[in-house]
Amino acid sequence: MRNSDSFLSGLAMKRRDLLGAFAVAAMASAVPLSAIAQAAAPASGTAQAIADHFSGVTTMQGEFVQFGPRGEQTGGKFFIQRPGKLRFNYDDPSPMRVIADGKNVAIGNMKLKTWDLYPLSKTPLSLLLAQHIDLSAGMVKGVKEESDLTTIALGNNTVFGNSTITMMFDPKTYDLRQWTITDNQGKDTSVMIFNVKTGVQFDDRVFRVPYESIPGTAASRD
Repeated sequence: MRNSDSFLSGLAMKRRDLLGAFAVAAMASAVPLSAIAQAAAPASGTAQAIADHFSGVTTMQGEFVQFGPRGEQTGGKFFIQRPGKLRFNYDDPSPMRVIADGKNVAIGNMKLKTWDLYPLSKTPLSLLLAQHIDLSAGMVKGVKEESDLTTIALGNNTVFGNSTITMMFDPKTYDLRQWTITDNQGKDTSVMIFNVKTGVQFDDRVFRVPYESIPGTAASRD
């Protein structure tokens, strides 16, 4: 495995960059962290209710549009199974795949037939895929409640450095609409999701990381 710091340092669509492989929402609609950095205090009951609702969504799938820090745009289909599992299939001509199996995140280039592996626990993505999101914990960077959007920013300086994940929810339905990952250099990658279905069942192969194709990672399967 490579050093996770170098992995988290960029958000462009590159094989070595996990954050670039799955960020959320139109940049025009993304809420900057500075706008919600009200303090790492316990969130309101409404915000925690939204987080509890999202935590209760064990499976979901749909489509996404991703916007990189330089405005680059791509799309595809996503699959999530809580806790810890995710798959992003990018539309052609992108050769990228992203698979999280609960322990690691694998970034694959289907054209080059190469994979890179990173520990899920070292990326802010682990907060999105957690079993339960507790907004009373110290990971809360800020919460902003508006009539049309509730925004929750999470991070952990000890684990992720300055990297954060900002999730945006519909305050009426409590549904997740988008998320933005901000790297240690302050660059944002945003992903907007739509046509979402919840309560779906997945074959175990959906979240299977091809460890046999990643040299030196046999122990990571255990």
